[in-house]
Amino acid sequence: MNEREKKQRRNQLSSRILVRYVLMLLVFTLIYLACIPLAYALYHNIYYGQYLYQWWPMRHFVQTVRNYFALFASLPYVAGVLWITHKAMEMPLQYLEDVIDASAQLITNKQSPVELPEELHTVQDQLELFRMQALRSEQKALEEKKRKDDMIVYLAHDLKTPLTSVIGYLSLLRDEPQISPESRAKYVGIALDKALRLEELINEFFDITRFNLTTMTLVPEPTDLTRMLEQVAFEFQPLLQEKELTLTNQLDPNVKILCDRDKLGRVFDNLLKNAINYSYRKSEIHLSMEQKKDFAVVRMQNHGAAIAPEKLEHIFEQFFRMDSSRSTATGGAGLGLAIAREIVELHGGTITAESEQESILFTVMLPLNCKKNV
Repeated sequence: MNEREKKQRRNQLSSRILVRYVLMLLVFTLIYLACIPLAYALYHNIYYGQYLYQWWPMRHFVQTVRNYFALFASLPYVAGVLWITHKAMEMPLQYLEDVIDASAQLITNKQSPVELPEELHTVQDQLELFRMQALRSEQKALEEKKRKDDMIVYLAHDLKTPLTSVIGYLSLLRDEPQISPESRAKYVGIALDKALRLEELINEFFDITRFNLTTMTLVPEPTDLTRMLEQVAFEFQPLLQEKELTLTNQLDPNVKILCDRDKLGRVFDNLLKNAINYSYRKSEIHLSMEQKKDFAVVRMQNHGAAIAPEKLEHIFEQFFRMDSSRSTATGGAGLGLAIAREIVELHGGTITAESEQESILFTVMLPLNCKKNV
């Protein structure tokens, strides 16, 4: 909430307290004026009444009232005004206590809605918004913790399979010295593949640790974004050929950007790796980049199974995996896109995902000068 909104809310509350104070004074004044004829009638009856007036204390009192009539008439009004003013001054303190109690409720009992006096309905709406945000954050944290716990269990289980294979084939090579060169080469190749898979899983464990324990900071430096994207595309050629995929690109030339080169390179590595893992075989991945005023817009589109809307909403969350089957071909720790989003947002940019008709499109918008946005 900005200062203007805060001032407007204060003015509204002050106006309500003032209006309430004026109304109380007005009502009291009308009642006081209405009571004056009654008081005069009572005074007249006492003054002219034989029994009460002959009683000396009453006669003395009536004479005193008659001599100081203005003072006696004003005392009840002044006392009433002071009492009303005191009550009006207590209103903000009462409102403050109500707000404090409602704030404490956000900690002790978030499930119950916040209730405040009508005069504080704007504050109630704000606190209710905080309560709902806290509930959503709590639910999100629980879901992320569950996904993380599940992922650690899955990774720990998946570690056993390649490790068992590596040990098995190495033991076979050790125990059978007469094995043929062809079989030896085959077993060595399989053991190497399993060892590489084991390395990937261990790196995922390191990613989980780094993502949760490290705060990312940027080290900006001038970078040729066009050349960076060309280099990323070139480095993935062996994997593209293995998956029988074609990568086409359409890049604006000589686009210069101030960014953290290593971290931004990881963003495009993660996006391209994700596109390769979830593309149909013999399909095409299209990479494009264009400069729009002070921003560079990078798009990566691949063809694969459409992502359901309920999954698309969580695609950039920690430990979220689109592949629920945990296939070893595509299964990861579910950190790649979450890390990509954090890096892009640190640069002051945005990253979005769209999916329809067996097409997945990621769009990254980056400021040319990240120092203006961070």
